[in-house]
Amino acid sequence: MSSTSMADQNLRGAGAVGVRRSPGLMLLMATLGFAVNFWAWALLSPLGPLFREKGTLGALSESDVALLVAVPVVVGSLGRVVVGALTDRYGGRVMFPLVSAATIVPIVFIAFFAQTSYLALLVGGFFLGIGGTAFAVGVPFVNAWFPPERRGLAIGVFGAGMGGTAISALTTVKLYTNVGDKAPFLITAVVLAGYAVAAWLVMRDAPGRVVPTTSLASRLAANARLPIAWQACILYAVAFGGYVAFSVYLPSYLKVAYGLTPADAANRMAGFVVVAVLMRPVGGWLSDRFGAIPVLAGSYAVVVVGAGVASTTPLLEHVGTIAFLGMAAALGAGSGATFALVAKVTDPARVGGVTGLVGAAGGLGGFVPPLVMGYVYGRTDSYAIGLVLLAVTAALTLVLTLTVVRRTAA
Repeated sequence: MSSTSMADQNLRGAGAVGVRRSPGLMLLMATLGFAVNFWAWALLSPLGPLFREKGTLGALSESDVALLVAVPVVVGSLGRVVVGALTDRYGGRVMFPLVSAATIVPIVFIAFFAQTSYLALLVGGFFLGIGGTAFAVGVPFVNAWFPPERRGLAIGVFGAGMGGTAISALTTVKLYTNVGDKAPFLITAVVLAGYAVAAWLVMRDAPGRVVPTTSLASRLAANARLPIAWQACILYAVAFGGYVAFSVYLPSYLKVAYGLTPADAANRMAGFVVVAVLMRPVGGWLSDRFGAIPVLAGSYAVVVVGAGVASTTPLLEHVGTIAFLGMAAALGAGSGATFALVAKVTDPARVGGVTGLVGAAGGLGGFVPPLVMGYVYGRTDSYAIGLVLLAVTAALTLVLTLTVVRRTAA
């Protein structure tokens, strides 16, 4: 069936129940929801160095800051397992407004109650992780609206919503220092509330969506047994995990390794995020055209080279910038290609559950590196070992892609 006829069928199906929605509109709403929730999810990352400098939370070590910015990542990652399975059952039309509204609560708590206590901030960051689960809502929602030959691009476009972290990087520090310490949190809460209302009014699940009838536990167990599930978990843990790790830890790294101000470091991190975001739909589109395996292999090869170069702490304005932006492009393309592969080889009724598992692996892949980098720097005053470990991990993933994953895709 052609893309046009599929879209027409979707519209007729929606019209049959009195609501006409286009796949393009649904993709737009899902992408906005992903971006807004990721904006909220990343609020603490740019502020980590500021909290350490101000001393309002006490004397924080590098490891304390790393833990603070990593807690929302791990919670948002693990939460995707359950949220993805719930999306298979209840649909994105219910789950997008629910996740967005729930994320408002920890944001308000941090704004008014948690900025003078490290423990309270960790608690707020824990529940802020809810925003990170939005990814597991959007992939099955978008997947159901598009035919197989267009899913790679569609899910890649949706994945560009991870650029919400760039919004956080560009605005959080400026709002915090120039407007007030509550400003970035309250503005984000208002935006989330507006999106939750709009999502409930506008979004509809795709006509003909298959609703699973088995229990949540049985679906989770069945999804975990799929070969593509654990293989894609590894691929995404390196691709998206690497992106998350850099997006949450790059400001601290640039400040310590190159002596940049918090604002300058946040701006450069935003550049890294923008490149990765733009390359995610490109990775999905290339996967539709040439297959996911070549895109994944090329992405991991670039990360191997980029991390190896960055481990030498080269001059930032030239070699260092190229290395980091090259890795950003590769990690973004690899993230898009991973879910193009998942969409191709997974039963549509199980995409949400598999997405939850894979998304969790990606987030956990972003949780470990900041802790390792903080630990290594604390012992050696150098980030070289951490970056070398990234290069080795990407090399092993490249081998896995060209062997085991290639057979699964075939």
